Amino acid sequence: MRVPSTEVQNNFGKYLKFVEVHEEIIVTKNGRDIARILPCDEPHKSLVAEEAAEYQTRGGRVTYEEFLELVESSDQRFELIDGVIYNLASPSYGHQYAVREIMGTFYNWFKNKKCIPLTSPFDVTFFKTEDNICVVQPDIIMICDPDNMDKKGKYKGVPALVVEVLSMSTRSKDIIKKLELYRQCGVKEYWMVDPKNKLINVYVLEQQEIADIRAFQKGAHEYAESACFSGLKVELAEVFLS
Repeated sequence: MRVPSTEVQNNFGKYLKFVEVHEEIIVTKNGRDIARILPCDEPHKSLVAEEAAEYQTRGGRVTYEEFLELVESSDQRFELIDGVIYNLASPSYGHQYAVREIMGTFYNWFKNKKCIPLTSPFDVTFFKTEDNICVVQPDIIMICDPDNMDKKGKYKGVPALVVEVLSMSTRSKDIIKKLELYRQCGVKEYWMVDPKNKLINVYVLEQQEIADIRAFQKGAHEYAESACFSGLKVELAEVFLS
């Protein structure tokens, strides 16, 4: 991200937040690059491996407007949850394999139906409160309210169903923070897919509460089934690598 020196001087704290999530800040003056602001902790650590730890700021909450400025100026992918920025690492083969198989089933099942399944990267904006706007990129979402797509093609509604495939770098966030986010914001069903344990937990969410949790494990079950969409099911043997 290239930023004029006067802008950095006037908003230094904001740009420090960006540096903490490993966004390189190049300071310019009179059209010339004059300085770089880089993180001190592990500056050469790669973000392309799924095992790379996610980065989050320690310099205070990030506003929705600051987040938009960051993502519009960066080639990296980020999420914003409760004022904290998370840097998204590149997924592994097993992760993408599971996404492909689930999405393939969803695509076929929902063809010619009202709801539309989409895969990441695609931003979903949740309005938890007036001053707490969150932006995430679930692995798969089910959009049944296309009217909530704005003129720029940005979705600001609530998906009926969300799928997250767990990985080393996202496990804690997906299990705790995203479950809480989806519960509070009115998602009806959350599939938590665990390739390590060959398990899919289906959380049924009603009136901002967890109404039920259904576990489907390869070897013990043939399919994982939706609670909200009767007849929708995914063959577990196809989702997880042997």
